[in-house]
Amino acid sequence: MTPDLTTQLTTHLTGARWFGGKGRPLAVAGTRRLGTLGPARPTTEQPSLVLELVTVEYADAAGGTEYYQVPLSCYAGPVEVLEHALIGVADDPDLGSVHAYDAVHDRLAMAYLLEAFDRPPSSGPLRFERLPGHELDLTTHSSLFTGEQSNSSVAFGEDALLKMFRKITPGRNPDITVHDVLTRAGSDHVAELYGWLESDSLVEGEVLQLAMLQQFLRTASDGWELALSSVRNLFAEADLHADEVGGDFAGEAARLGVALRETHDTLAANFPTRTRSRTEQAEVAAGMRARLDAAVEVVPELADHAGRVRKVFEATADLDGVPVQQIHADLHLGQTLRTVKGWKIVDFEGEPARPLAERQLPDTPWRDVAGMLRSFDYAPRVVEQTFDDADPSAGEQRAYRAAEWSKRNRSAFLDAYADRPLTEDENLLLAAYVADKAVYETVYEARNRPTWVSIPLDAISRVRP
Repeated sequence: MTPDLTTQLTTHLTGARWFGGKGRPLAVAGTRRLGTLGPARPTTEQPSLVLELVTVEYADAAGGTEYYQVPLSCYAGPVEVLEHALIGVADDPDLGSVHAYDAVHDRLAMAYLLEAFDRPPSSGPLRFERLPGHELDLTTHSSLFTGEQSNSSVAFGEDALLKMFRKITPGRNPDITVHDVLTRAGSDHVAELYGWLESDSLVEGEVLQLAMLQQFLRTASDGWELALSSVRNLFAEADLHADEVGGDFAGEAARLGVALRETHDTLAANFPTRTRSRTEQAEVAAGMRARLDAAVEVVPELADHAGRVRKVFEATADLDGVPVQQIHADLHLGQTLRTVKGWKIVDFEGEPARPLAERQLPDTPWRDVAGMLRSFDYAPRVVEQTFDDADPSAGEQRAYRAAEWSKRNRSAFLDAYADRPLTEDENLLLAAYVADKAVYETVYEARNRPTWVSIPLDAISRVRP
């Protein structure tokens, strides 16, 4: 694209919800056209869909380079209904004078993608891979989901969901590879994968995977929102315990535990597994200690608890033969959906901040379990934060009931997941991963939601070696 549009892309990137480099000094070092769908020259009625890869370079001490996908819907003139999604106006050597819009907002541009998944082009720079078994409904139109932050999701009627990856890490995306394996294995606990889009262009010698098309879970309810609703029901019933209210969540927590166990079993059967040596486990424990030390610099209140937390980490350093496998690696209630056919687990990308090579490494399933346990602890305390009254006794009562809800649902989930008493080594590992997650949470909250930092700090204050 022309330098003029490159400048406008910089403005677009820094203001987008999905851009991960906000607040850092940066420059758009260049763009690469990955492919074009639709007419070679757009008109005022028919756009050209252009997939641009934007290279961002950072000028701060951390430095580094990142890649972002910006799908552009390019028209020969202005389109009033897309004015809110305008990125820029420029002269393009291939397309001519264009008005470029963020394509996820444009139904015509999204229809090109759906049609390409249905009838993949036989050649060209874009590869549309399809799994057999599902016939796409091409009569539907697209609707953009507005709540996502790191990617963009577009639903096609009630038939399919397209996830456009925004930050592109060269290499195979775990969200695609894991969904592919679980779909082929017939797992009941994920949305069925229909296909994915990748580019022939290599960056850093690796393939670029740009999007995935999957089953749209029309009846799904967000697991996090369901948990919050359960807590609100409990707080509204001042004289009842968590197991007495109509919104008791323990049954759902148990079913979610079974769903995670069965998903882990399927992953273990279809991905390589091994055991972690004592030396490797010592390195894991050392990483936990290092994260704790770094967190204390950001959240000084952690210092009072650091000694006890460090002992929990050290207790795992001598474990030998810890089983590791493919896991979710970023699991919490917000990564789950409740449907009429049971719980579904979503977003297998792992922690976006970690390098792709790390996200692809096998890990212990107790890391996923720890993430869910922390989420069950978070939900009641987030609701608790919404109250603001001057009656200390009311606050104490809510804190008691929040702890009761958390304990009941953590127990229901863990008992159903394990389906047996945990061994001493498993208890050690789980305690360490729960503490490590809470340490991470203190840093995140201190930087993003300072009024919530007490939630993980309270959890850390309860850590015992």
